[in-house]
Amino acid sequence: MLLNCGQPLPLLRHTDVPPRVTENFILTGYRFPNYSLRDCLLSAFRPTNETGNFWTHFLPVFIFSYYFVEVFGLEGAPHSDTPFFYPMWNYFIGVFCLLMASSMAHLLNSMSLVVREVCFFVDYGTISAYTVGSSLAYYYYIHPRAGIVETGEHNTSYMDLKHEPPGAPPSSYAIPEFSVFFETFYIPCACVVAIICVLSCCNTRQKWRQHRYIIRTLVFLLPFLISSTPVFYRLLARSPYATASSSFAASTTMSNFFFRHCLWLLVSAVFNISKLPERLAPGRFDIWGHSHQWFHCCTFLSILDELHMIKAEVRAMLLSPTLLLPPATLSRLPGPTIASTYGVMLLLQTTIVTIILWFSWRANCIYGPQRDQLAKERPKKHLN
Repeated sequence: MLLNCGQPLPLLRHTDVPPRVTENFILTGYRFPNYSLRDCLLSAFRPTNETGNFWTHFLPVFIFSYYFVEVFGLEGAPHSDTPFFYPMWNYFIGVFCLLMASSMAHLLNSMSLVVREVCFFVDYGTISAYTVGSSLAYYYYIHPRAGIVETGEHNTSYMDLKHEPPGAPPSSYAIPEFSVFFETFYIPCACVVAIICVLSCCNTRQKWRQHRYIIRTLVFLLPFLISSTPVFYRLLARSPYATASSSFAASTTMSNFFFRHCLWLLVSAVFNISKLPERLAPGRFDIWGHSHQWFHCCTFLSILDELHMIKAEVRAMLLSPTLLLPPATLSRLPGPTIASTYGVMLLLQTTIVTIILWFSWRANCIYGPQRDQLAKERPKKHLN
């Protein structure tokens, strides 16, 4: 039955589908709630109000992958499977899962009301996993102590172990008070906040639905602030690289990419909350050009600038081999390991899956009877 053949099912108006399926100011282009798997897959190639939502996150998977692999071709880059690149691979996993889960959620959510809920629970979970993947990349490539080693009674840059060149940064670049936060609490905080976000967003599908878009947008502001603290530190402090070095020149682009990253996030939040432009002309942007499609485009552009920002910092580190993690056996900041990268993501994903299973069970209890009723009411000609 999942792969039944036949003519494409008719698209419906908002008055012909369960209220649970409708979106504000979107009047037409709805798929019938009990689509088969085949129907859902084929709907990617016909104009529905979810077609644009699918392609605006599915195509970016390939664009992101293209720019991601460039990091392995940077000057001085080690092999792609070395520990140095563990955080980058975790970042890639986070982004890949986010884009794929989002596109599949929009493509498959018409199989049933219960499947619709599960699809978006998974979507929220991958967003949180992405934020932790970003945090791991920030920690190992933009960490304020990256490249700083302990030499006796004070901290100094590795170059100071030889002779400080003109324009070298002061040895006080790494502030001890901040070091405690970054080295002890940064990653655990990112994980805890990610879990809180999953719980909150999943709950908006069963409670607080009137303000769900505002809650979902604001609830992801906190993980952004937590994960971006290494970047804020770098922007407010002096560069760890000597001003005359090629590493300094490479890292100067970081701030531009970060500001663009923030700008795209802000624009995406405006689209998600305001529901523009469909709010101004209900029914006119049902298929193409509605706010969720622009939201997808802006979030991907923010991710792309984030990738360029991380690559700039990786390139700066690669241009100073003595600053690679770990720069020396005296390094206060340990290099990435399987446990500190893949292990963290595995533990987080296990927790998120548990949360998704719990909310999915609740969704089945709530919408299971409605799903069965809709299946009985489905026109018989669509079952052949």
